[in-house]
Amino acid sequence: MTTVENFTAATREPNRMMITLLAMSATVMQVLDTTIANVALPHMQGSLGATQDQISWVLTSYIVISAIATPATGWLAARLGRTRLFVLAVGGFTITSIACGLAMTLPQMVVFRLLQGAFGAVLSPLSQSILLGAYPRSQTAKAMGIFSIGVMVGPILGPILGGYLTEEYSWRWCFYINVPIGLLVMVGAAIFVAEADKAPGRKLDWLGFMFLSMAIAGFQLVLDRGELKGWFQSPEILIEAAVAAFGLYMFVVHSVTTANPFIDVRLFRDRTYTIGVSIMALIFLIYLGALVLVPQLLQIELNYPVLTAGLATSPRGIGMVVTYVVIGRLKGSINPRVLIGAGMLVNGLSLYLMSLWSLNVGMSEIVWTGVLQGVGMGLISLPVAAVAFSTLTEDLRTDGSAFFNLMRNLGGAIGVAIVSSRVVELTQIHHGNLVQFLTPFRHLHMQMPGMSNGAAMMAMNFSVTRQAGMIAYINGFLLLAILSVVMLPLVFFLRTPRAGGPTPAAAAIAD
Repeated sequence: MTTVENFTAATREPNRMMITLLAMSATVMQVLDTTIANVALPHMQGSLGATQDQISWVLTSYIVISAIATPATGWLAARLGRTRLFVLAVGGFTITSIACGLAMTLPQMVVFRLLQGAFGAVLSPLSQSILLGAYPRSQTAKAMGIFSIGVMVGPILGPILGGYLTEEYSWRWCFYINVPIGLLVMVGAAIFVAEADKAPGRKLDWLGFMFLSMAIAGFQLVLDRGELKGWFQSPEILIEAAVAAFGLYMFVVHSVTTANPFIDVRLFRDRTYTIGVSIMALIFLIYLGALVLVPQLLQIELNYPVLTAGLATSPRGIGMVVTYVVIGRLKGSINPRVLIGAGMLVNGLSLYLMSLWSLNVGMSEIVWTGVLQGVGMGLISLPVAAVAFSTLTEDLRTDGSAFFNLMRNLGGAIGVAIVSSRVVELTQIHHGNLVQFLTPFRHLHMQMPGMSNGAAMMAMNFSVTRQAGMIAYINGFLLLAILSVVMLPLVFFLRTPRAGGPTPAAAAIAD
């Protein structure tokens, strides 16, 4: 059978454009579903008769099973064929999306979300691998730039679309929206995406898969449930952390001692790939951390409606897309390390400016700092993704894509857990520091006309709580700004092609 690399040499441009559109649509659909249900949770809670603790499993189940199933993409693609697996995964994701929309009880919803996460887990790495195969090696960055747009813009569009559908129609439409997209992608993939070579003789390292699943599941449960359960003061969190540590230790030991490891260890002998994966995980820690903080700040502290808060975060996507286009026009004339380093500094600057916000911050300031952060993320994500895959051989691309996506998602999960817990903790600390100065016998200006002392104290306590929350968000932004700059030395360990060479890391996104 003709390999994908040879096939794409003869692929006509219209087919390549269709492949690009299909891969992008699948990526956006999968990434979108990670966040689109967040804003609908309170409505689901009432419809499904669940408590706040129970309804969180609608998100947790999807995230955990997605993380577990992602590394298996390479083996599944080798057994079934990349295109066949892609079509099956899109079909399964579409059917389970319908099932989620029809769910009448919490157990039904959790089961359907587990199935949806399992099908969706392979979509991002497969889309990435398909795009890499559809473009010649000299246009690796172009393919990665297109893929990155879907990955970056999806979390931004999720709350906006979820808020609109929930307010105007029903939370169930957060899942039904996948149906037309899924059907079009299935048909298009079957027509336009060529099948890559299969490796039916490749065996699955079941022991390695089991240990890695234990590590990922335990770690993800710690992140998702830690804040709710009081972190390591809870026996549940201690057990989950122990499972994660044991699974990771056994996975590493098993991988270096077996002849057929679950994740091909040749990936980690490529320093460029390893450093690229590390940078992407760290930058997603920062990116998703900020992406969680801003909408929360707008809704909780500034009383923005859900849809308005979502729209206020959307300029990040504009900043990223514009940056991708500009980088594409440079044709690889600038060393990728310069772009990545500049992106880290710009990202750090945007987060520092966010740390200067107050309760009186205006919409214009929120928007342009978001655009600035989008520019920084664009300068980082495109060159990093392109450089990381520039030296991988064709047989390692699907495995490499799966591990790349896994680490990116875990990095984002860590970032969300860190900033969420810090905001809760710091709000309590600063509230305690501020409220000690409030007494009914001190400062006459505390007494409000027409209000009793008790009512005045309640109003003042509400004001203090807002101020304490704002200080907590400021500290969160400052922490992320520092992390963005601290990771800068990693850039110097990247091996990058020479500017203008045959495999430019900042190749064109748009010719």
